Amino acid sequence: MSKGYRTRRMAIDYQTPLVTNVKNAKILIEAIARHYDLEISKVDYQDFSVVPAAPLILRKPKDSPTIRELLANSPFRNKHIVSVSQFSRNELHLLFTVAQEMRLGVEREGCLDVLKGRVLCLMFFEPSTRTSSSFDTAMKRLGGQTVLISEAHSSTQKGESLEDTIRTLDQYGDAIVLRHPSDESANIAAKFSDRPIINAGNGSREHPTQAFLDLFTIREELGTVNGLTITFTGDLRYGRTVHSLCELLKHYNVTIQLVSPASLALPDKVRETLKSRSQLGVVSTNLTPEIIAKTDVLYCTRVQKERFEDPQLYERVKNSLVVDNATLKHAKQNMIVMHPLPRNAEIAREVDDDPRAAYFRQMKYGMFVRMALLALVMTPVEEGKRRFSFV
Repeated sequence: MSKGYRTRRMAIDYQTPLVTNVKNAKILIEAIARHYDLEISKVDYQDFSVVPAAPLILRKPKDSPTIRELLANSPFRNKHIVSVSQFSRNELHLLFTVAQEMRLGVEREGCLDVLKGRVLCLMFFEPSTRTSSSFDTAMKRLGGQTVLISEAHSSTQKGESLEDTIRTLDQYGDAIVLRHPSDESANIAAKFSDRPIINAGNGSREHPTQAFLDLFTIREELGTVNGLTITFTGDLRYGRTVHSLCELLKHYNVTIQLVSPASLALPDKVRETLKSRSQLGVVSTNLTPEIIAKTDVLYCTRVQKERFEDPQLYERVKNSLVVDNATLKHAKQNMIVMHPLPRNAEIAREVDDDPRAAYFRQMKYGMFVRMALLALVMTPVEEGKRRFSFV
């Protein structure tokens, strides 16, 4: 008789509710914690001796911090966000707690007035759909305004340097979101800006906010990050989303599997770091049924044509790893498929209808995370002390 069977049998015999889904259990526990004092007292148990009737003691529930209190004590206020290495485990927890509050606020009323009167400048030197529109929407749902500048219509076409562009935007907005093809761009911008710089992707090095939303997605979809096996596939050499997420995963007990063409393998420095943390699992050039069977999170990435100097090399590897329904036949029923998007052919369109395909839900989670980050960075001290309202 298995332990699982005995547990279910006892739940029936003793008429005890049994929650077997980790995600549902997480939601239930958070709901209980929000409204009840979970400290154990003498009225919570008995020792089966003669127990006199105990008076009913009603404890006042401990209130969870409000969003006002969370933002008032933000450790990120007016800080540059250029790398995931800035964040501790507790700070990630704060970010995700605020993101959950943002999600509830948007679902109930649509908008908050947290950043009313504030202006966010968005400067993108590379094409973007999700990151730019996500930041734009996040700021407007927080009650603020945005100024969106694309490189094609900026003075960089006239030879203006990044430093001067940043100095210019510094005069107009309260924070700047920057995407740039140079690995050093975020650090350069932070050096010349008095306003907070939020890195939206610097070359092939990092993409911090994508890594934050990826972690939030895993938590929301699977209930936890600890104990999972995460498999990265595709372009691991130039994939800045992979690099950032690998760094954040140092805070969790996970196993990481790597699957990519040999020419697009994860950089040695990142791989050795994973190995030193005892997180590195299988490394392969093929997405085998055995690798899929162990996977809880399948994180696919696009082979990035724009990073290749040799077009022939790109053509040789662009469709070398494709996830389709046949691939997922070997996968767990409760695993998820993620992708930072855009995609080309690495995930077949037929996978979109599979409930394990989380990449479109992933985008929405990203808006809540970016709302939380903007609020934590841009809320003024005096604003953090007053009660925010929905509008």
